[in-house]
Amino acid sequence: MKISLTNSSSKILNFTPYLFLLPALLLLLFTVFIPAIQAFSLSFTQYDYDITQAPQWVGLDNFQRLLKDPVFWLTLTNTILYLVGVVPLLVILPLLLAILVNNKLKGISWFRLAFYVPVVISMVVAGIAWKALYSSNGLFNQILEKIGLSEGIPWLTSPDLAIWSVMLVTIWKGLGYYMVIYLAGLQAIPEELYEAAAIDGSDGWLKHWDITIPLMRPYLLLVAVISSIAATKVFEEVYIMTQGGPLNRSKTIVYYVYERAFEDLDINYACTIGLILFLIILILSFINLKISKNPTL
Repeated sequence: MKISLTNSSSKILNFTPYLFLLPALLLLLFTVFIPAIQAFSLSFTQYDYDITQAPQWVGLDNFQRLLKDPVFWLTLTNTILYLVGVVPLLVILPLLLAILVNNKLKGISWFRLAFYVPVVISMVVAGIAWKALYSSNGLFNQILEKIGLSEGIPWLTSPDLAIWSVMLVTIWKGLGYYMVIYLAGLQAIPEELYEAAAIDGSDGWLKHWDITIPLMRPYLLLVAVISSIAATKVFEEVYIMTQGGPLNRSKTIVYYVYERAFEDLDINYACTIGLILFLIILILSFINLKISKNPTL
């Protein structure tokens, strides 16, 4: 009888963690998984001018439309350009900042806090502030006029400059976040390694090339993947500062999905575009998982 009670208690204890996970699983089911399945099914249907009626099955028509849509290809190009422009800087610059603030100096914690402040600032607030800085009579143009370099640059209204101006905000916002990740890795490196490197003649910035970068490789790869996923999902900066303009030159895939779904009410086509975005993020997520399991790759 005692053995039976012990076995029953053991089974209950083994099942207990799943009971604690059940509320979160139900929340994910109704807010993520079911809507995702519905969006997938809507990609193969089309509403006939009335979204209150059941959609009609159209097969691959939305995907054929996608292939012929020049705006989609432009937004895809902009998203890839965003990746190329943002990710390398968000991998390198935070590492340099982390190395600087990792020094044991008086008041260094205040410098760490200063670099991290942009992370906790709302993107809405940051976007409005940067939009004011970029305006024709904003601080940036006033400085350029004072030093005689330019009479004013159309930061957000030029098709060639708009997306780069938005990228700068994304980089500024992410520097502190990735700096903290690198700082955790740097503080895990034994000081004895740097002392041994100094004896061998590797000192100054050279020691970081010989010691820091090789040991920080897992963190570098992790930051590269995380920042890549974040760059493909950029929305707030574009919405607040340019709304995809001018001439769709700063419009990303996520903003295009929003535009088609909530401004044009073309739900089915928006779901089709979202499915392509999902596949891109899924690939990046698999890379992140691979790196997490085997960081030495």
